[in-house]
Amino acid sequence: MADSSVFHRRRDSFLSGLGSYAAIVPAGELVTHHADCEYPFRQNSDFWYLTGFDEPNAVALFLPHKPKGEQYVLFVLPKESAAEVWTGFRWGTKGVLDNFDVDLAHSLNELPSLLAHYLEGAEGIAFRIGKHPNIEPLVLKTWSEHLQKLPRSGLAPLSMIAPCPILHDMRLRKDDFEIERMRIASQISAEAHELVREFARPGMNERDLQAQIEKYFLEKGTRGPAYGSIVASGDNACVLHYTENNSPIKNGDLVLIDAGCSLDDYYNGDITRTFPVNGRFSGEQKAIYEIVLSSQKAAIDCVRPGDNAENVHMTALKHLVGGLVDIGLLVGDVDSIIEQQAYSHLYMHRTGHWLGLDVHDVGAYRLGDYHLNLEPGMVLTVEPGIYISDRLAVPKGQPEIDKRWKGIGIRIEDDVLVTEDSVEVLSCKAAKDLIDMEC
Repeated sequence: MADSSVFHRRRDSFLSGLGSYAAIVPAGELVTHHADCEYPFRQNSDFWYLTGFDEPNAVALFLPHKPKGEQYVLFVLPKESAAEVWTGFRWGTKGVLDNFDVDLAHSLNELPSLLAHYLEGAEGIAFRIGKHPNIEPLVLKTWSEHLQKLPRSGLAPLSMIAPCPILHDMRLRKDDFEIERMRIASQISAEAHELVREFARPGMNERDLQAQIEKYFLEKGTRGPAYGSIVASGDNACVLHYTENNSPIKNGDLVLIDAGCSLDDYYNGDITRTFPVNGRFSGEQKAIYEIVLSSQKAAIDCVRPGDNAENVHMTALKHLVGGLVDIGLLVGDVDSIIEQQAYSHLYMHRTGHWLGLDVHDVGAYRLGDYHLNLEPGMVLTVEPGIYISDRLAVPKGQPEIDKRWKGIGIRIEDDVLVTEDSVEVLSCKAAKDLIDMEC
């Protein structure tokens, strides 16, 4: 877990980026699962990034227009013994002041009466519209009241912007602390993949493997899986977000596992491996696996400062399409096939995404017409795949698929850090070479 200095540096940078705008950043809220039962609480990533405070329903104000000592204000649920009996410990205002490096703290029920005061003198308001329905009406009402007073006072926050461009640009570039946390998340995730591959046998159920991998996450002190684990055998692997995980695993099946852990401070791993459950690839399985692995390695070689995520994707795509042409599952010129998207019945997703506090982490991929250059500290996944089934029609001009190929789904995914001169594959402890997948 980060010490307070990490969050302090982030707040200083955020306050500097706001200029004279006052930012309102709400915490996450409890979400109902059914009746009066709620999902386990998950903090809003933007709120966590700036505060390190892990309770629901809080609201943080960042006020660069106020003097030092009044720029970071936190509204929190009050200490309340009766409520804590049901839902657990609360810090309350005193606990927040003593432990979370805030300038000022108030009970959440004071927000309606104090918000106008704290916004007074700001040039504008930074608040994400459409994401916080319980707070948004109060923010808009307070802003409207300020604007109505403008003719008399001559001062009011005149405009509203989203804080996301500032905050998400910060989150895109990981500092040394974040990088180390992501190394740990990726390492634990990789160890779990290795464990479950050794454990897997024909005749097991997909849920047996899910239980093993998620048990390992919990044993290592993480929050558990970072997302719904995918354990897909046979044709199930051709369903990209398959999470039923309840089919028997047959002898001769490939098993695709897409799973990663989330640490106590929400940094995530995200790894996919595909292996033959009986320890031997069939000829067709091996051919597809070799294409995907070659594509992934070529794409990782493109991850370096000054390159961009689009080129990483296109490199992977060209290798995939070229390999599929070589074995007769596609016909034609590689560039023409790509231009016509005549491969999309076999490969229908991008090759990666940013990774951090969110599994599909925030940050731009392009700025207008220009692709964003990769920089040291950025972390992205590289995850090409091939999925052969009858679910999508074969594009005109491409060959019908022989049944011997059908039901093969293969994806290989690693977590990759951009370094000063190259890359670091954070998930390298999860084997993927062909020789390691067979026994």
